[in-house]
Amino acid sequence: MMAGMTGEETRTAMSPPIRSSAQDTELQPPATRAWLTRVVIIGIVLTALNLRPAITSLGALLEEVRDGLGMSGSFAGLLTSVPPLCFAVFGVMAPRLARRFGPAAVVCAGMVAIAAGLAIRPFAGNTAGFLVASALALMGIAVSNVLMPVIVKRWFPDRVGSMTGLYSMALALGTAAAAAVTVPMTRALGGSWHAGLAVWAGLAAVAVLPWIPLVRARGTALSTDAASTPASAHGVPSASAAGQEPPALRITRSRTAWALAVFFGLQATAAYITMGWMAQIFRDAGVPAGTAGLLLAVTMVMGVPLAFVIPRLATRLPHQGPIVVALGVCGLVGYAGLYLAPAGGAWAWALLLGIANCAFPLALTMVGMRARTGAGVAQLSAFAQSTGYLISIPGPLLVGVLYQHSGGWGLPIALMAGLMIPQIVVGVLAGRDRTVEDEAARRQ
Repeated sequence: MMAGMTGEETRTAMSPPIRSSAQDTELQPPATRAWLTRVVIIGIVLTALNLRPAITSLGALLEEVRDGLGMSGSFAGLLTSVPPLCFAVFGVMAPRLARRFGPAAVVCAGMVAIAAGLAIRPFAGNTAGFLVASALALMGIAVSNVLMPVIVKRWFPDRVGSMTGLYSMALALGTAAAAAVTVPMTRALGGSWHAGLAVWAGLAAVAVLPWIPLVRARGTALSTDAASTPASAHGVPSASAAGQEPPALRITRSRTAWALAVFFGLQATAAYITMGWMAQIFRDAGVPAGTAGLLLAVTMVMGVPLAFVIPRLATRLPHQGPIVVALGVCGLVGYAGLYLAPAGGAWAWALLLGIANCAFPLALTMVGMRARTGAGVAQLSAFAQSTGYLISIPGPLLVGVLYQHSGGWGLPIALMAGLMIPQIVVGVLAGRDRTVEDEAARRQ
């Protein structure tokens, strides 16, 4: 049986016992347990579908929004930097909120925040209101980003790899769908960019529904477990389960942790520049708006199959460096094509950049592989994501500034290609077969 597991699933099976709400459901009849499991799966999929449309729908209509609100290129660049800023700031709050209210309640509230923010922002009337409403939606995305892996690990401890793949595929599908259909849907709704952006609030409202019974089902809901065992709410063995408090891990003493954090930050920089600006690059090259949206969708939709394949491949390799290099080379070729012939080879460049953007599921997989214990995974994930999103903040803003002051896309594309080199280097370092616990212990 152990031979059939991936490396990630083997580590999960061999980790110390973790009290989870899924285990709590053993007190319920089998039909109830099965029903709750199906509800959790539906909630995970619907939540993942809503974690990127707020960003890619705006990217598809960025020119119309800029004209409608009178935004400068620099402010539009600031707007594309808001997502990673919100993810870094609000994501830090997620563990504390989960301990107090429970992960299911926090994710449910996150979906409400997304729906409200997306419904309000097109009709805010000015750039400040648009920015505040966007931040509200992004706050909901931020806390859900952090807590979804926790929920997956606790409800499906023996299927972490496959459920993470399902979650990643749904996230990529939502990203691509928003990029592909926002422009044609806007036209169908009368050509108003306000309606084209607001319609995505409906999808977020639907995602609220599966979390409601989980919040209300005391004794089986995630919130009940989180309230009674704060440590295990983050996938960390509680003192009662492990027999004592787990020793604190000096995560900043690990070079692998730093390499993974920088890798996460650089891949996030590339992803948010792509989501925020790629459609505009194609439109400025003479590609029609609808086709530019489809090209962005092609880039995003590449994550649907590859988000399922890459984690499984990565767990079978002792060193993930070759995957990092392959993705980086695709990115470099794609950026070179955007610079030399943005319209002529548009579909090929969109495809290559879509493959390069699949560094995200690879980064998530390496987080699980570079730590030995549940506590180590939790600390490494928090450190890599919070530090990484902070690193990614200046990128989209700098692209907007370079575009406005140079009057073209040559310098911004050169910046994107240049950042791919250090991404490859730190990715290779992060992919080495070692754990942060061992590194921290050696340097302590």
